[in-house]
Amino acid sequence: MYQEVFQGLLIPFLGTALGACCVFFMKKEMSKFLQRVLAGFAAGVMVAASIWSLIIPAIEQSAHLGKLSFLPAAVGFWCGILFLLFLDYAIPHLHVDANEAEGPKSHLSRTTMMVLAVTLHNIPEGMAVGVVYAGYMAGSADISFLGALALSIGIAIQNFPEGAIVSMPLKAEGKSKTKAALLGIMSGAVEPIGAVFTILAASYVVPLLPYLLSFAAGAMMYVVVEELIPEMAEGEHSNAGTLFFSFGFTVMMILDVALG
Repeated sequence: MYQEVFQGLLIPFLGTALGACCVFFMKKEMSKFLQRVLAGFAAGVMVAASIWSLIIPAIEQSAHLGKLSFLPAAVGFWCGILFLLFLDYAIPHLHVDANEAEGPKSHLSRTTMMVLAVTLHNIPEGMAVGVVYAGYMAGSADISFLGALALSIGIAIQNFPEGAIVSMPLKAEGKSKTKAALLGIMSGAVEPIGAVFTILAASYVVPLLPYLLSFAAGAMMYVVVEELIPEMAEGEHSNAGTLFFSFGFTVMMILDVALG
C-alpha cells in the first residue's frame, strides 16, 4: 500500500516537472491565447476534482449526521477558502503578466514572487491529493485506490501546462533555460510535501477526514475563482477559455467516475 501511495503522490509533481521542461523545446513565448486556454482547462479539472473527489465523499462520510450531513463539508469548505485568502494576503507574490505584486510589500525579486504565486496555487492541489490518499489508507469505503489515482492523474494533466506557464515567462524574463526549468519544477515540489503533511495529519484525526476533504476543495475553488477564471477571460473576448474549462471538467469527471 505504501509504495502505491508514494507513487500516487509523485504523479502530480511529475506533471509539473515535465511541463517545466517544455522550456527546452518551445522557442517562442507562450501566446496569450494559449495561456487562456490552459487556464480554462486547469480550472475545469480543479472544479470537477473538488466536487467528485472531495466534496461528495465528504458528504457521504457524514451520512450518519442525517440532515446535517452537509455540515462538515460546508465548514471545511469555508476553512479552505479562508486559509487561501490568508496566504494570499500574507505571502508576497506576482502572477504571470501582472505588473504589481500582491500581498505585503517586500524586496523579493520579480522571479521569486512569480514562483511564489504558482507555489500558492499548488498548495491546495497537494493537500487534495494527500487527503484522498489518507482516506484510502484509513479504509474509507467512499475512497478507493483507483479513485485516489484518478485525482492524481487529473491534477498531473493540468499541472503539465502549468509547468510550462511558469518556466516560459521566466525564460522571457532573462533566466537561462535550465534555471527557468528548475524554478518551474521547484514550484511543484510543494505538492508532494503538502500531500505528505496532510496524510500525517489525517492519520491522527481520522474523524476529521470529511472536514479535510472539503477544506482542500475550498482551497482549490479559491484558486479557480481568484486566479484561473480571470486569466482565462483576460484580454480580447474569446469563448476558448470557457470551452476548455468544460473540456477539463469533463476529463476529470470521466477519470473520477470511471476509475473511482
